[in-house]
Amino acid sequence: MDGDPLLLIPLVGSLAPSALQLGFRAGEIGTHTSRTMMLEEAIALFANCSPTATRAEYREAIMAHNCLSKRTASTRRASDQRLGELYGLDPSVALFRVMRALWESDQNGRPLLALLLATARDPLLRFSAGPILRSSSGEQIPKQRFTESVARATGTRFKDNILDKIVRNAASSWTQSGHLQGRSHKLRHLIQPTPHVVAYALLQGFILGARGQALFQTLPARLLDVSPAQLQDLAHDAKRLGLLDMKVSGDVIEITFPTLLTEEERRMVYGKN
Repeated sequence: MDGDPLLLIPLVGSLAPSALQLGFRAGEIGTHTSRTMMLEEAIALFANCSPTATRAEYREAIMAHNCLSKRTASTRRASDQRLGELYGLDPSVALFRVMRALWESDQNGRPLLALLLATARDPLLRFSAGPILRSSSGEQIPKQRFTESVARATGTRFKDNILDKIVRNAASSWTQSGHLQGRSHKLRHLIQPTPHVVAYALLQGFILGARGQALFQTLPARLLDVSPAQLQDLAHDAKRLGLLDMKVSGDVIEITFPTLLTEEERRMVYGKN
């Protein structure tokens, strides 16, 4: 798994500039040093802001209107910063704009939409994905597996106490998304993606450079806990909803995203309308 450039979103230097421009983040640090993916806060924030809200309007909702019910200005400021890191909170960021539009249409898929965007933007959460991908339904995942997965990617960058906090926050995020259940003992739980979630995962893979059948093998796709054949069926459903265009001829599959990306973004990714 670790060596597949399509499965694992690479570090800086390997990511295409277009992927970074469209919202992916790379490196060896991330929000999970101090926070989880903050799903409850994201739900509250999006409930208080228009789907087309600007970055300034999201900040105003957090700071001036205290839509997250934080007690102090410093905690409101920190929440604004961390949510911005995790999600973008800016319609000029393609990955956020698309997620925010899908969020409005798919209430059941919201935890997974948030998880997919958080993994795209927080390398530390991505580094913790190995134990999730390698486990089966009902299996207990020891904390040490997450620790080894993150440490393998970050080396000696983090002291043990910070590494421990990253692992606890990541485990909480995987619980918020539905991939894990339980408190002290984390048990693997298989999630059920919606067509909207599948469209978003395939879009992420497309931006990363995957095409055709490879779209069903990327990290975002594999996080959805269903087989490539099931993903293809859900992609057909997404096509019927107008979320993507899909052409199948034998074993050849062509998937594009004419409605989710702007003309400029489409040129940026694959050089044509």
